Amino acid sequence: MTVTTHTLRRSIWAALLATSLITPVGIALAAPTEGGAKLIPRAEIFGNPSKAGATISPDGKWIAYLAPKDGVLNVWVAPVGKMDEAKVITDSKDRPIRQMFWANNSSVVLYMNDKGGDENFLLYSADPATGANKLITDFPNTRVYIYGTSEKRVDEMVIGLNNRDPKYHDPYLLNTKTGALTKITDNTAEYDGFTVDDDLRLRFASKSNADGSSEIFSLDADLKPTSFTKIPFEDAQTTGLAGMSTDGKTLYMIETRNRDTGALTATDLASGQVSVVAENPKADLAGIIADPLTGKPLAFSINYLKIEWTAIDPSVQGDIDFLNANLKGQWSVQSQSRDNNIWVIGNDPVTASTNAQLYDRQAKTLTKLYDTRPDLADETLAPMYGIEIKSRDGLTLPSLLTLPAGADTNGDGKPETPVPMVLNVHGGPWAQDTYGYDPEAQWLANRGYAVLQVNYRGSTGYGKNFINAADREWGGKMHDDLLDAVKWAVDAGVTTENKVAIYGGSYGGYATMVGMTFTPTTFACGVDIVGVTNLNTFMNTIPPYWESGRPQLYKRVGDPTTDEGKAFLASRSPITRIGDIQRPLLVMQGANDPRVNKDESDQIVNAMKAKGLPVTYILFPDEGHGFAKPQNRISSYVVSEGFLAQCLGGRYQEAGTDLDGSSLEVLDGIDYVPGLKAAVEAMKKP
Repeated sequence: MTVTTHTLRRSIWAALLATSLITPVGIALAAPTEGGAKLIPRAEIFGNPSKAGATISPDGKWIAYLAPKDGVLNVWVAPVGKMDEAKVITDSKDRPIRQMFWANNSSVVLYMNDKGGDENFLLYSADPATGANKLITDFPNTRVYIYGTSEKRVDEMVIGLNNRDPKYHDPYLLNTKTGALTKITDNTAEYDGFTVDDDLRLRFASKSNADGSSEIFSLDADLKPTSFTKIPFEDAQTTGLAGMSTDGKTLYMIETRNRDTGALTATDLASGQVSVVAENPKADLAGIIADPLTGKPLAFSINYLKIEWTAIDPSVQGDIDFLNANLKGQWSVQSQSRDNNIWVIGNDPVTASTNAQLYDRQAKTLTKLYDTRPDLADETLAPMYGIEIKSRDGLTLPSLLTLPAGADTNGDGKPETPVPMVLNVHGGPWAQDTYGYDPEAQWLANRGYAVLQVNYRGSTGYGKNFINAADREWGGKMHDDLLDAVKWAVDAGVTTENKVAIYGGSYGGYATMVGMTFTPTTFACGVDIVGVTNLNTFMNTIPPYWESGRPQLYKRVGDPTTDEGKAFLASRSPITRIGDIQRPLLVMQGANDPRVNKDESDQIVNAMKAKGLPVTYILFPDEGHGFAKPQNRISSYVVSEGFLAQCLGGRYQEAGTDLDGSSLEVLDGIDYVPGLKAAVEAMKKP
């Protein structure tokens, strides 16, 4: 599940945040269909990237990035212009590091990691000069939030820790050089989060109300609150604080009040005057480039069917034009030097490996830092098409269709003959499928499937009305949207109605189970990854740090505290319709999942077993909400690939050594999977 927030980072604002019988997995490669692309090994798609996440130090002297060390993603650094002199500065031996950023003093890289997928992310620092590492937030069962950095006090920042109360985060002042932590205050007012100014003073705080609305408070020097503005329930998911200008005179917000799509507004704190800085009637703001020193917004993007950049300040129009002209596909700014002359660009060519480029704004030059997955250079990747699908009640559903390479010879976005299709449902549900290189879409298309990704109602990025249309529609109109998309694909000749599988993680796993139980003959089979199956039990096991979002969750999904609400949630829960299942089901779960408890998968599997229904249940004991370790990720696709090949008749790759090093356990249904038992017995455990 995804909880949406609005936060200001040093260089880029993110307006909205955001996996019976099976073919044997130990048999030989299927022969490619005539004229088809060769099978791409799973490891090339789902294994460790060669490099990823490049970010430049504020002083413009260093590049930090993630790359494997002994098979585990760690932090590496290199002098700008000398990538061949890179050195590793962390030593994670088990859990891959996936989040890191520079301190504003450029003297340390900060990174976060959890244990076993429990999502208690602790904060660490690594010194690029000495390689010394330090655990900064050395507290059990604690999750760190980043509240703000400073251009004036570059050695310090404000973070949030829930070590006092797991439900709410207390703000702390952190010295990134020494690691010293000083608590600013106990968050006994139960604020959701804080906005700080460049003096690292708490200036604003937000709070959720019992009716699902929210309120923003201004804080004086003694942290005494004064109500600043109130946000009604219908806007609370799409309106919030986005940060302050460096001079402390302007407050930026993402705003949907009195409008539909999210705009960037600026409030002059002296006069109270509010102005719209950036907006687009088609979609919410997806990203913002700001001046690192002043905080002034310079450009913004939307992501409707593709990313589109628009200049706010004329000084960056030439940069946008240059990058559009010289980069294939789409791009975004990953980080900036403090003087704003050097940008690290993430480039997505869509049908080639993503890459990172160093862009010199003055010289107007691009220098490639790396290809994320260079092995894909020799592979044929599939095209993706942005499409609009109409729902039965008139909503436009922005969607993405990926077709097997060679299936669409005339380039009209439709295969020449229908092919099997996988409906891949994104999680969230308050998240978004976006155009670009998508590893699962490429994997499935390479195996011979069309891949349809639907931004059903409730998806973010398309305005508040689109989100609010999903209220109390889990298993209702949200499922209708998926059915309407499948009908579109059948009517358009993309696929046939008997050759469609449903696949997804988190909310996508719930949608899979709804498809298998509410409409049991629509899908040929289903793959449920960390999916909700019982909405009542799910509501009772959400992580404590979601507490402030509980009123929103109750109003948007259903209220388990009343008899009427419990009955409604039961009516929308797949667990109540187990007996209706008619098609093969694969369930995969992380044992340590804090969002969707393992019991959600246990319930559905136990109920199916009690009714004598075949189900295969895969558990990863060292994972949480999704599978972070590459060995686990790859092994999950070994099983999924064989399952889908049996169900839809697509191509598959033998297991080979792709189960080695995985913690995969088959808890149930191993006998329903020909060849799986032998493959598991042959795998080399970690």
